[in-house]
Amino acid sequence: MNIIENIWWVLVLIGVMIMIHELGHYWAARYFDVKVETFSFGFGPRLFGFRRGETDFRVSAVLFGGYVKMAGEQPGDENAADPRSFLAKPRWQRLVIAFAGPLMNVVLAVVLLTGLFMVTFPKHPPAKLSGLIGHVTPDSPAGRAGLEEGDRILEIDGVANPTWERIMLKEVAGAGRDLAVTIERDGKRQYVVVTPVLDEKLGGVAGWTEALEIQIAVIQKGMDAERAGLRRGDLLLSINGHPVRSTQKVIELIKTSGGQPVEIVYERQGGQNTVRVTPVLSGARGQERYMIGVQMEPRVIFTRLPLLEAVEQSLHRNLTNATLIFQFLEGIIERRMSPKQLEGPIRIAQLSGDAARSGPATFIGLMSMVSLNLAIFNLLPIPILDGGVILLLLIEMLLRRDLSLPVKETVVKLGFVFLMVVVVFVLYNDISKILLPG
Repeated sequence: MNIIENIWWVLVLIGVMIMIHELGHYWAARYFDVKVETFSFGFGPRLFGFRRGETDFRVSAVLFGGYVKMAGEQPGDENAADPRSFLAKPRWQRLVIAFAGPLMNVVLAVVLLTGLFMVTFPKHPPAKLSGLIGHVTPDSPAGRAGLEEGDRILEIDGVANPTWERIMLKEVAGAGRDLAVTIERDGKRQYVVVTPVLDEKLGGVAGWTEALEIQIAVIQKGMDAERAGLRRGDLLLSINGHPVRSTQKVIELIKTSGGQPVEIVYERQGGQNTVRVTPVLSGARGQERYMIGVQMEPRVIFTRLPLLEAVEQSLHRNLTNATLIFQFLEGIIERRMSPKQLEGPIRIAQLSGDAARSGPATFIGLMSMVSLNLAIFNLLPIPILDGGVILLLLIEMLLRRDLSLPVKETVVKLGFVFLMVVVVFVLYNDISKILLPG
């Protein structure tokens, strides 16, 4: 059943992306009076559709993708001499038509998040100190560099007073690269070097986490936490006198208890309370660990933003996501990051189904991210993509003449082969993730 749902939701997701992208090309072409012969959702044989004016609006057999076919789009086309053909228009107009598709996907990404943030905007409670480390994983790059819980990052890779968003950007893109980090501990500055390691799913990983407020998300029936009176939404302040700043810290403290009762200080409705809870050994055979019967999550405050603030936050979020994408591509070129992190149509279908089942906000967030990814991918200077068309047009504008037909045909063939190799790779990558998880 999930498979059918996943297919449906990925068709909805991709369908919106394609429609918006191709509408960008279509509207720009019509604005410059270029004859549009076909507007197709999908590739291959025509399944059904309708004709409006001179354009055939259709749905084709292969639903992943779409295209707008303009008269005289390629040299040698029978309509190439038509004054309304694509090639008859000035190069700058052709460049605008090619760029309009990705631009519409960027606009969609911004509009989606703007609308979402006007309804619900999640944010962590403001931290007392920016850059505060909530947990350091033992034997991680951060741990080996000597960093500790409670240290405050004052500077990382030349960025002073970084937010955790900036720290994460540096971390994810920094696999295999030394990051100069300045910290504050007990009022004194210290200088260390942290070299994130590559995780094929996450990118660069340093082994540190942000200091956050941790609350109880779920109370498990029949466990000691329920008996002690803990409830969903209680804010955990400390365990055995150790401040709680991360879910990892709670797990670590319960694990090291050895089954002895632990003292938990928590906050509920502004008041502090203390209980003693006894961990029990639980879990699958060979994977047992001490548990008290709670699931935790960072505390998140949901609010609604006014229009202008929602637009500002949407632009900021999309700019951050775009930066991550470009840093990922740079990391692949420099062989510091793994191309196995690329997601293909099968994984996107899984993600679409999961997001839809999680609720409209999650699905809209995924749609925005996919739209931005599609825009950036299409702007890559690969022939047969919009970026390749734009690159060739810029070259011709610099040369002030058209490139020869054999050169263009060769470039297109090479681009097609490269694109097919990428498609085969991401499909293999998706299948291997399903068959060999982890």
